Amino acid sequence: MLNVQINEIEFKKIYLEKIKERLKEIDAELVFWDSRELERRTCMSWNTIQKEFFFNSDFPKRKIGGKWYFPAKEAKEFLLLWIETR
Repeated sequence: MLNVQINEIEFKKIYLEKIKERLKEIDAELVFWDSRELERRTCMSWNTIQKEFFFNSDFPKRKIGGKWYFPAKEAKEFLLLWIETR
């Protein structure tokens, strides 16, 4: 027979830490990226982004006013496919 004892206080502490981490991840998931966020997510300069994939017709982008916006989910999917072809 197996007997397991759990320190409830420590368990609760670990559990709450994991919940906080996951909430931070969820909050970090943006609906739209701007050009600075795109640079940060790709670790590329704006010039490199333009040279490599910005003008690809499949890359999702919208210009609103004078600012570019990128649907986060679609941009991420594009970038994952794009990197596989390199």
